[in-house]
Amino acid sequence: QVQLVESGGGLVQAGGSLRLSCAASGPTGSRYAMGWVRQAPGKEREFVAGISWSGGSTYYGDSVKGRSAISRNNAKNIMLLQMISLHPEDTAVYYCAARPGLGAYTSPVDYPYWGQGTQITVSS
Repeated sequence: QVQLVESGGGLVQAGGSLRLSCAASGPTGSRYAMGWVRQAPGKEREFVAGISWSGGSTYYGDSVKGRSAISRNNAKNIMLLQMISLHPEDTAVYYCAARPGLGAYTSPVDYPYWGQGTQITVSS
């Protein structure tokens, strides 16, 4: 099992940027695909970005494609999400998620492990 802790949330002005971090801890030698999922008030969880164990494969949700970048550093057990050109519609709780394996996954239901989430609020 892996534990995930997000950081970097807060209040951002529209047009600004964010940088979220996810620190992962788990059994030595474990390999995980990881991703970011967000949930806005009253809405279902939405896939934001996913990355394979090696970092060689990345995927993005349509609403963030072109203005987001997901990356990871396995030596430090950290995954990052950077987003620019934020809109008020990006306001949500952002969750770090993980799934054992080497591939990359694009649906919230693919991930069995979740962090507690970090709130991002984009003001207009």
